[in-house]
This record gives sequence, structure tokens and C-alpha cells, in this order.
Amino acid sequence: MNTRPPIVQSLLENDLYKFTMWQALLHSHPGAQAEYAFVCRNTPAYPLAELKQDIEAELDALCSLNFSRDELDYLRGLRFIKSDFVDFLSLFRFQRHFISVTTEGDTLKIEAKGPLVHVMGFEIFVLYIVNELYFRRLPTGDDILAEARRRLQDKIRLLQQHKTELAAGDAEPFIFFDFGLRRRYSGAWQEEVVGTLLESVPEHFRGTSNVHLARKFGTTPIGTMAHEYLQAYQSFGFRLRDFQKAALEGWVQEYRGDLGIALTDVVGMNAFLDDFDLYFAKLFDGLRHDSGDPVAWGEKVLDHYQRLRIDPASKRLVFSDGLNIPRAIELYRHFRGRIGTSFGIGTDLTNDTPHKALNIVMKITSCNGQPVAKLSDSPGKTLCDDQTFLAYLRQVFNHPHPTGPGEPS
Repeated sequence: MNTRPPIVQSLLENDLYKFTMWQALLHSHPGAQAEYAFVCRNTPAYPLAELKQDIEAELDALCSLNFSRDELDYLRGLRFIKSDFVDFLSLFRFQRHFISVTTEGDTLKIEAKGPLVHVMGFEIFVLYIVNELYFRRLPTGDDILAEARRRLQDKIRLLQQHKTELAAGDAEPFIFFDFGLRRRYSGAWQEEVVGTLLESVPEHFRGTSNVHLARKFGTTPIGTMAHEYLQAYQSFGFRLRDFQKAALEGWVQEYRGDLGIALTDVVGMNAFLDDFDLYFAKLFDGLRHDSGDPVAWGEKVLDHYQRLRIDPASKRLVFSDGLNIPRAIELYRHFRGRIGTSFGIGTDLTNDTPHKALNIVMKITSCNGQPVAKLSDSPGKTLCDDQTFLAYLRQVFNHPHPTGPGEPS
């Protein structure tokens, strides 16, 4: 009999951008219906279907939780969180009948269906539940964590060796954040990583997307928007060609200057920049990279700001696609003195162990009864079951058909 406590101990242990998108969509489209689906993009060490019973039990426990008064007070203290949203969260509880776990052979299937403002919150919890259950069945001896700690210290030493350069003199210092909640090795390990980095390199490590840990350590919770926010706007009755502008405008109206980093890769960078005109370029503080070549992407952003006669030095690039510390430092060096930069590092911080990390996602697949999709600039990241809609989306946004492995044909 399993006597371990449930993996999810607090509803606050979610990425900040889940709360910010949740608030925006509750205010703008409270009646929307959505579907989310779990996908594993790489080959696990054993079939994930074996975890079905344990996942069911963890979801039962998740759906018994409420936000505590202290957690709600913490959220209320964030200036961009509105009091009516906190009131909503005070009544909120996940509904078990909105999420199902099934198997097809060795394949694990997890689907959430129901009101968008109820089912969108499942994603991050499902991902770190699956991760922690998966790694518990692999060898977990002291040597695993010893090696993980050695690798973490290597990262810290690298930062300390380049301390003078990364302080940047008259430029902005090298800054990075923990974005590793969804694919962490375990909750205890992520907490150790965040605490160690805050103690060892506070001049570089400035916060985490994990709201629970940000509260616990008194550091900054980090995040703005993810793909699902913009994808949902594909179903909200706007002309499809205008959905990005409608989503960005909705964000501006909700946050009035706060949380000013926009995500660029929902239908490709070129299509995003077509929509990111002088109005949005002045209103948003910067942009986040999550697919495609990061140097080419950043150079496009610089050119775009310069064409609009906006000083790039007044803006920021946030890089968050499969980063590690050495690659983040390379990008920092490339753009230093030209535009502000910061770096969200996920799996390489919270799941750098001798075990191969899972590449798992849980993405929105439909909203209001129609398909939604992301057209990634990286092969393998597009996710849509409706090939007709995918082809139409490519046509509308003149997005090239992928040539890399893993994309739909």
C-alpha cells in the first residue's frame, strides 16, 4: 500500500502564467469550453500506461484541494492579480469528472474537457505528477541525487568563473530564472535547486515560475502568457487572420502595462511580427522566444524594433526554449549591450540527472467545439489532430510546411 503523501500539496504550486492567463480568460471569455490532451514526445524507459492507477489516485487527491487563506492573501498581494479573481479562486475546486486517464496499449492518454476556466489549470499538475511517478520507478539511490547535485554545482561554478564578465559592467548583468516545474525530477529536488541557486548566485538567479516556491523563498514569481492563451483566441469569433492581434489587445486591456512580455511563436515568428505593429511594440516590454533558432529570432526582433524607430535597448528578449547555462551565456554575449535579455531554464535545472528526462506536454487541442493549433518554428512542436485546420492555418499565415521529423504530414 502506498503511504506517501500526495504529490500535489498546494494549488499554489503552479506556474505563474497559469494564473495570469486564467484571470484574463475568466474576465474575457468565462463561458468558453476547451479540451486538453497529454502527449509524450520521446520514448520513456518503460510504458507510461503502467502509471495509470497511480495517476488516478493523484488526480483524486488534487481534486480534493482548495486554496488556503494564506495562499489567497499572497496572490492578492501581487499587483496584477485582481480581487474578483482571488474571490473566484477562494471558491474553486478541480472537478474530477472533467479529466480522464485511459490507456491504448502502452500509450498513456490523459484528456481534460470542460469549461476553459476549469480545465486549463490541470496542465502543470498533470505534468509534474506524471514526472514524479515515472522517476520513482527508476533507480532512486543516493548516487542519483549525488550526481544531480554535482551537476548543479558545475553550473554554479561556471557562473562564478565568469562572474566579472556576466556582471557586464555598463550593460545589464546575466539574469536567469527557473522554468522547470512541469518537467522536474521531483518536488523536493526542485525546491533544493531553487534554494541552492538563490544562496549561491543571487546576482544572476532572480526567481522561479513556481508560485509556491516563490512565496516560500521570498523571491519573484515569473511568467506572463503561454501558447494556449493565444490559441484559444482562434475560436473566439474573430477573423482567423486577426486572432493574434485580438489576443494581444485582450492582454493589454487586462493588465494595463503589467506583464508586458508577449509570446511570439504560435503561428511562426514572421506572422507574429506582421501583427506586432508600432502600437503593440510600444505597449509590450519585450518578447519571449520558444521555438526556432534563438539568434536568428533575436536579430529579427532587433530589426523590427529599429524599423519601427524604437530603441531596442528599452526592450527585453526572454529566451526559454530548451536552454542550459552555457547556451544562455552564449546568447547573453551575443545580444549584450544591444537589448535586454533574460533566460528561463527548465529541464536542465530541475531534471539534470543520470536518467533521461521525459519530453511531455499537455496542450489545448480544441476550444468552443473547433480545433486550435500552434504552428511551431521548431520541427516536432506542432500539435493538432485536425490536419484540415492545420493546413488552413498554414495557408492563412503563409507558414511553410515543416521538413523536420515529428511534424504532421
